[in-house]
Amino acid sequence: MQTEYLKKILTDNDEPKFRLSQIQKAIYQDGVSDFSEISTISKNLRETLEKEMKILSFGVEKILVAKDKNSIKALLKLADGNKIESVLLSPVEGKWSVCISSQVGCPLNCGFCATGKGGFQRNLTAEEITDQVLFWKQYLKENFKFEILNLKLTNVVFMGMGEPFLNWEEVKKSLKDLTDKNLLAFGSRSISVSTAGIPEGIKNLAQDFPQINLAISLHFATDEKRNQYMPINRKYNLEELKKALKDYFSKTNRQVFVEYVMLAGVNDSEEDAYALSTYLKSIGNRQLLHINLIAYNETGKEFKASSGNKTHLFKDYLEKGGMSVTIRKSLGQEVEGACGQLAGNKTKQ
Repeated sequence: MQTEYLKKILTDNDEPKFRLSQIQKAIYQDGVSDFSEISTISKNLRETLEKEMKILSFGVEKILVAKDKNSIKALLKLADGNKIESVLLSPVEGKWSVCISSQVGCPLNCGFCATGKGGFQRNLTAEEITDQVLFWKQYLKENFKFEILNLKLTNVVFMGMGEPFLNWEEVKKSLKDLTDKNLLAFGSRSISVSTAGIPEGIKNLAQDFPQINLAISLHFATDEKRNQYMPINRKYNLEELKKALKDYFSKTNRQVFVEYVMLAGVNDSEEDAYALSTYLKSIGNRQLLHINLIAYNETGKEFKASSGNKTHLFKDYLEKGGMSVTIRKSLGQEVEGACGQLAGNKTKQ
């Protein structure tokens, strides 16, 4: 929502200062989707706001709902015509996580991810980022017919389209809104930011939001393979990432989640497990590193998902080496909203 423009409208209409907080509560906490629903303000003001501005900064093109209704994907059309995707997931009954995008497309072009294949268009504004959470609050209220509270919409993850740390100033503003007790009021530990390994971004997160969760999209534990499939590694290699994580631990003493997508015949061998274990141990603070093994979600013909048996063997090897590891439950495949599948241009009916 355009807060500064809202303030101007209220000032131009000689409204008292407390009117802003009334409107913000209705939108951010109660999940109203229309100014006409705000009963705490006058009819004239409601009509003025309806005429002068919109609550959300984008329109909704399509929504896909999985048969079990535990994963929902929205294709959203921005004011300039660009499109992004955002996903709502329910890993536990009655609780929901929002997977939000921070860029239109992605400049990193990781070989196994659909987002980068469409190229990079632009960064999202803080408003466009935060509005994705507002949209899903509205959606739940309107479609699931229960009161929206933050104990229901429990988590926000910056794991959608884009690299959050390459849009840090706008992501930073959105994080402030997400954690503002007078706005969306999420606890810092209910928010996660995922990066492919931007050292400066990791430093900024530790400095500005030390309680927000950090996830590293690692996927390969040697520079040779990472250079091949994740071009960002040619600029920030594994040694640079190691230094950034050491610094992060020294400042926060917080757990870091290591994301590792399982690609058949590419990174799922015993040698790969050994390389992963060795690299992570070299960082230190092993007790603060937790590995999430992720099933590959098909985005093309080049890669295949590792078998269940292969994934369990990989997990066993890591555990025998003293690593903390989980095979992460995968949600969203049915609506092409799972890890690596967001593209912003192919949400289908």
